Amino acid sequence: MAFSSFSNRLPDPNYSIREWGEGGAGDAGPGFASVKVTSAQPTAVSVTNSGRVSARSIAGHRWKIAITYNPLTRDEFEPIFNFLLERKGALKPFEVVLPQYNSPRTTTSGTISVDGAITAGATNFKVDGFGSVSGGLRPGDMFNFTDSNNSNHKKAYRIVRVLDNTNYLSGGTQPASDERIYYTVPSVEKGVANNATLTYTNPTFRVMQESEVREYSLGTNNLYTFSLELIEAQP
Repeated sequence: MAFSSFSNRLPDPNYSIREWGEGGAGDAGPGFASVKVTSAQPTAVSVTNSGRVSARSIAGHRWKIAITYNPLTRDEFEPIFNFLLERKGALKPFEVVLPQYNSPRTTTSGTISVDGAITAGATNFKVDGFGSVSGGLRPGDMFNFTDSNNSNHKKAYRIVRVLDNTNYLSGGTQPASDERIYYTVPSVEKGVANNATLTYTNPTFRVMQESEVREYSLGTNNLYTFSLELIEAQP
């Protein structure tokens, strides 16, 4: 049977890759023994003799991800290792979904849309749709923008504050009952069009392998030991 494309997502417990390269079908991939997530925001800091501090960002924000697997059987190991080899180190970025972020902290359904275009560099923005959305995003939830005006906006964002009609900043904008204001880390990387939507179920990190070397260990129990380190890579 013909299929539309090769998978670009690392296998995980909710997603697998079949032997011909199609994703999302067949048995689920293996779980992660541990996941380490690092938020990297390079800054330059100078301190005067009097103790005054001046700081500024000197490079864009990046997420770093370290994944360690439980010992794997060969059938569990091969789809992952072959997928990574085909990526050719850092040459071909791919997507990864982390289990702790595959759904919001509160069960949520419905479309959350950007309310008004967002300017690149914004630390917060307004969304609407909560007249029909059940649940809602909370601090700690991750999302991607789905923007038909910019398909290359692949950054993963984390919500750190949520303002609503009851709880809002004095002197600032009071959201309507069907609106929220989200503060995110990092700041919005690229401009976002009005009515772009937020993907909050299985948000993806676009990453590349940090090392050019891929290696594994095979124990006397015939199980494979394997880990990898990834860094966010934007198009």
